[in-house]
Amino acid sequence: MNLSVVIVAWNSAEYLARTLPALDRELLEGDEVIIVDNGSSDDLAGVTSTSCPRATIVAMGTNAGYTAGVNHGAGVASNELLVILNPDAMPEPGWGEAIRRPLEEGTTWAAWMAMAVCELDGRRAINTIGNPVHFTGFSWAGGHGEPVPEGLAPQEVPTASGACLAIPLETWHRLGGFSDEFFLYQEDTDISMRIRGQGESLGLLTDAVVDHDYEFGRSGRKWLWLERNRWAMIIRNYPAGLLAVLMPALLATELALLLVASREGWLEQKRAAWAETRRSLPRLLRERKGIQDQRSVSARRFADILTPDLDSPFFPPFVRSGPMKLLLRGYWAVALSLLPR
Repeated sequence: MNLSVVIVAWNSAEYLARTLPALDRELLEGDEVIIVDNGSSDDLAGVTSTSCPRATIVAMGTNAGYTAGVNHGAGVASNELLVILNPDAMPEPGWGEAIRRPLEEGTTWAAWMAMAVCELDGRRAINTIGNPVHFTGFSWAGGHGEPVPEGLAPQEVPTASGACLAIPLETWHRLGGFSDEFFLYQEDTDISMRIRGQGESLGLLTDAVVDHDYEFGRSGRKWLWLERNRWAMIIRNYPAGLLAVLMPALLATELALLLVASREGWLEQKRAAWAETRRSLPRLLRERKGIQDQRSVSARRFADILTPDLDSPFFPPFVRSGPMKLLLRGYWAVALSLLPR
């Protein structure tokens, strides 16, 4: 069983000089590597030819966005298992055998992720072992910063990280891939939610490990994409009953974010995210209809994916405080009680 590895590059030659040699050592005859060039101006061709000669570069001609790049690469992929790999996610020894094992052994997972580790304060730590999703749509790297556990078994996850995501090509085409309009961020949450909405599960492979050169950036443009795509994910995927019981919390979250954005200097990006969401609403509602028509689980079962706890170290301390945790858990308990099983 062969892999089609898709990597989207935008001035990523420095990362790929580290990732590609490690990836090449994990590949078998018949595996393919497709590097989608989103208008890079660095030495992508030179690094690729030196580090992974089997790789094919597909030029987009411009920066069309991460999601469009992945979709384009997947469109020319020919092998049974599609693996979407970030250019800064370096496979560790044994990755190649482990990442294809679920499909070879007949897994019930619709897709699965590698365990991502990172260097943090001079120590080896977890980057993500599956991404939790709060009921207000925030998603984060689960377990980030914790010590890498020994003997952790493969397990189901709420949603899968896109740093290294494996999905059978047939499943990818059935789902329709990523939404081009996301451009960047939340696309892995969105496709995971679509999978979960169809009653299928996602897994974590703890023996397929990537070393993710990860840093949580806080540029203004990133806030626009994160906020716009959070709402796109909610509108597309949340069942109507769930949206109804969550509307007070979603509105309160928007008011709180106004204060946070104003204090931290990204208020204009937040306003721009609202404007883009408003302009995109007719399209999002059309997409929603198609996704909801394919949903096979109840609103209550869909809600089981979500968490009331905002326990990422990237959230402000007051959000993770005991009183706030009790408030969110109380609200969530009431919301769930209103959803029939």
